[in-house]
Amino acid sequence: MTGRMSASSTTAWRQRPLLFEGGEWDFAKLERTYAAIEEIAVDQLGLDVFHNQIEVISSEQMLDAYSSTGLPVNYGHWSFGKRFVRDEAMYRKGYQGLAYEIVINSDPCISYYMEENSMPMQTLVLAHAAFGHNHFFKNNQVFQEWTDASSILDYLEFARRYVAACEERHGVTAVEGVLDAAHALMDQGLFRTPRRNKRDQDLNTQQANRAAHEERAFRDLWRTLPSDSGTSDERSARIDEVPVADLDLPEENLLYFLEKHSPRLDEWERELLRIVRVISQYFYPQRLTKMMNEGCACFVHYAIAHELFDRGQITEGTLFEILYHHTNVVFQPDFDDPRSDGSINPYALGFGMMQDIKRICVEPTEEDRAWFPDIAGSGEWLQVLKDAWADHRDESFVRQFLSPKLIRDFRFFALTDDSRLDHYPVNAIHDAQGYERIRNALADSFDPSAGIAELHVTGADLRGDRRLQLEHQQHLADLAANERDDVLEYVRSLWGFDVELSSTGG
Repeated sequence: MTGRMSASSTTAWRQRPLLFEGGEWDFAKLERTYAAIEEIAVDQLGLDVFHNQIEVISSEQMLDAYSSTGLPVNYGHWSFGKRFVRDEAMYRKGYQGLAYEIVINSDPCISYYMEENSMPMQTLVLAHAAFGHNHFFKNNQVFQEWTDASSILDYLEFARRYVAACEERHGVTAVEGVLDAAHALMDQGLFRTPRRNKRDQDLNTQQANRAAHEERAFRDLWRTLPSDSGTSDERSARIDEVPVADLDLPEENLLYFLEKHSPRLDEWERELLRIVRVISQYFYPQRLTKMMNEGCACFVHYAIAHELFDRGQITEGTLFEILYHHTNVVFQPDFDDPRSDGSINPYALGFGMMQDIKRICVEPTEEDRAWFPDIAGSGEWLQVLKDAWADHRDESFVRQFLSPKLIRDFRFFALTDDSRLDHYPVNAIHDAQGYERIRNALADSFDPSAGIAELHVTGADLRGDRRLQLEHQQHLADLAANERDDVLEYVRSLWGFDVELSSTGG
């Protein structure tokens, strides 16, 4: 398939009735439009999606979704209320807008749409979220490896009920103390690399135990809460029984280590740590694929909107309104533009790269043939894109597909950031060597560890003074003095004994 749909097919569709006219929406229009979008997405583009659950909500409900990190169900915590109050005040005063939609990586795929949206905007977000994001969630290997879309909704419901029951039994202050520490360490509660064979087997066993545990929780929530029997000395004795060799250090997931081996935590506190890290891990693939995910969704809604117009199912005015909002989303301001925050718009780069891949497959230049001999001129742009959506994350996608033409279009160049110098030397421009350097530098910037302080557990004295040893990988991200003190305090509160922190790299 090349270009948009074939001219002969679109001519036959010209007589199809309009899906809607004007800006007002109702559920009958939404249903007709969804069916037309689905026909193009599934039959023409060949997208593979989870079943969709569409919900139209008010601005206040959207703010509530913001405060709970976009999840349809979440446990209670004071930080969510604080976020709601802040976002609501900013929205009411006109300092902050709201998203046109929120989409959840779940099966069914849940997407929320603002009731204030016009019908053309609802058309755009239906194509964008219900099919673009949905296809990416279901097919990208990072999501397949790290998340289970079929179980997340049940787990969120379990987490909400479990935290509420803990608050009733142990008190809000005690529960919030554990959650505060866990939230502060969420970025250090991730598995970032595939785990070793033994740990994979352990994880499978834990998941099976968790499923049985959650089933009991739904039948009788109180049974999941341990009794107060068992002193701290008894818990410490159980920790002592773990051979130091079995700790498998160094451990990259700090919350996991504290959950399994802390001498002072009760079972309900360990369960709270597990809840926080499971939810944190759920969001990890979105960090790795932000640019690709949004680029895929933008590419899909752009293609579907044009196809609806070619079929005669939307008016020229509707297409212009959709393109107006699309252009605002993929706009990349210049570095000195007052609207710029100094970063690259992931929507702009993702959409630009996917449009560029289509161009390379259909209308390649000699430069394209030299850089991309496997795809240039193949005409198989849709298959190339679907393979990329399935097999790559942002870092590898940029390293594989960023073209010299797009580097020129975005006017990229590379600087050397050396704190010993009083200026920034330019070390890569638009030449053969410069393209490679720019592409690699940009790919490196999408490594999520570059902005997160990584702390590894390197030692733990389980039978002596119980001192916990942490190591900060300083070459990845700095840890300011005040942040270091806060981290140590939170870890001590969960570990119960002295914690020491050393740094490596630089």
